[in-house]
Amino acid sequence: MQAAIILFPGINRERDIAIALESSLGHHPKLIWHRETSLAGIDLVVIPGGFSYGDYLRAGAMAAQSPIMRAVADHAARGGYVLGVCNGFQILTEAQLLPGALLRNQSLRFLSMDCHLRVERSDTVFTGHYQRGAVFRAPMAHGDGNYIADPATLDRLEAENLIALRYVTPAGEATPEANLNGSTRNIAGILSPNLRVLGLMPHPENLIDPLTGGTDGKPLFDSLASIGIA
Repeated sequence: MQAAIILFPGINRERDIAIALESSLGHHPKLIWHRETSLAGIDLVVIPGGFSYGDYLRAGAMAAQSPIMRAVADHAARGGYVLGVCNGFQILTEAQLLPGALLRNQSLRFLSMDCHLRVERSDTVFTGHYQRGAVFRAPMAHGDGNYIADPATLDRLEAENLIALRYVTPAGEATPEANLNGSTRNIAGILSPNLRVLGLMPHPENLIDPLTGGTDGKPLFDSLASIGIA
């Protein structure tokens, strides 16, 4: 399985993602600059976190217009896999590869702290090494992580079981207190209808080694490796 990480001006989490992928896949992912237009031979595209284009206009809005995003859209349409983390999630919504939008945190403050996530389904290539209902810890670091969508879209996400992760307490309860950025229905990550595109705000790539505080995020990357991507 060949993975690629997309680089935009202002992206700064590509090394973390590369280390996480390499730890599970056994080889270093390819790095692709945003002005390139080909994803030939790539199975998994990852858009990491950071501040693409300084978050001017809206977070992810300018990156969504980069040449490589046309290739990412084609890749997704062909059934390829795409993972967007934090700013990557914002870019995927701005590019309309996932519905909804990420707005300013409800507190209007940048949040840098741990949160807890509940796995809403484990039958995807991203979550296969978690149990459904499992709760894991992940760092968050964002100013625009408040997920919002119109009621019809939210109801469709619920009905089609496309909410991958929710903000919860350590005990697994989706309470307002656990929803640190104010996201609608405690949504932390969503899937595309074909389950091949995942966007999430927290950073599982920062918890893949005991030396950095834990391994809560490693099952996500192990899932990609063990299930295999054709």
